[in-house]
Amino acid sequence: MRAVFGLVLIVGIALAGGAVMLAKNYIAEYQSALANERGKHQVNIPTVTVFVADRALSYGEVLSKDSVRQVLWPQSSVPEGAFLTPETLFPTDSSDLRVVLRAMEVGEAIMEVKVTEPGKDAGLISQLEPGMRAFAIRVDVASGVSGFLRTGDRVDVYWTGSIRNTVKGARGEITRLIETAVPLIAIDQSTGSDMEGTTIARTVTVAARPEQVAALVQAQSTGRLSLALVGVGDDTVASVIEIDQRTLLGIVEEERAPVKAAPRVCTIRTRRGAEVMEIPIPCSN
Repeated sequence: MRAVFGLVLIVGIALAGGAVMLAKNYIAEYQSALANERGKHQVNIPTVTVFVADRALSYGEVLSKDSVRQVLWPQSSVPEGAFLTPETLFPTDSSDLRVVLRAMEVGEAIMEVKVTEPGKDAGLISQLEPGMRAFAIRVDVASGVSGFLRTGDRVDVYWTGSIRNTVKGARGEITRLIETAVPLIAIDQSTGSDMEGTTIARTVTVAARPEQVAALVQAQSTGRLSLALVGVGDDTVASVIEIDQRTLLGIVEEERAPVKAAPRVCTIRTRRGAEVMEIPIPCSN
């Protein structure tokens, strides 16, 4: 009886082991087939190495090797101006480092527009493109968009003043759009864009061409300037806009009827005794 029980036990263990082996083989074959099928549909996207911020970077911070790292980036979507090699971001022929111009978050690509050239600081001069000049505009809570302006924003500039002594017949003040989409490069004495909350600025500094600077100087000395914030990505070309008080209030000036000239009468005077008489005659000219 014991021999029969032992034989049954051995046969049971053998069958169980065989079932486990069959299950393992089936699972392995299924996983292999699944991997092969996934490999057929997987798209091989070419990548390149791009430098990104390894931590949050703030304006004016020196960019060191410890604050960046390299990641794989799809080659077709590499941002323009991104740094792909250590030699371009940290030149070997110079020990000078770059300075952060714009605040960056973790994982954000390091680009040329966000950092200075090696050895240069993040001052106002570094934000001026060739041919551009920095010009300061006086603002207050009303003309400065209630303190919501930030470095990097674009604004339209409006002039309000009187042209009575310039244009004959002009009455009251006018408001005219004189410059459009002018970039801001500083708010008061701050050139960073990572400002917290709202700040009522006293001056804003814009980047403008020399002829624009001349127009702004003339406008600021002869009237009041107001700023209007331009939306992100708004490339609308503003036309000439001018509003005076009559247009604002909808006042239409009545046209005066032309005055008819009185007919010309020519006369000659004759004397008859003591009486002087005027006799009408045709006018010769």
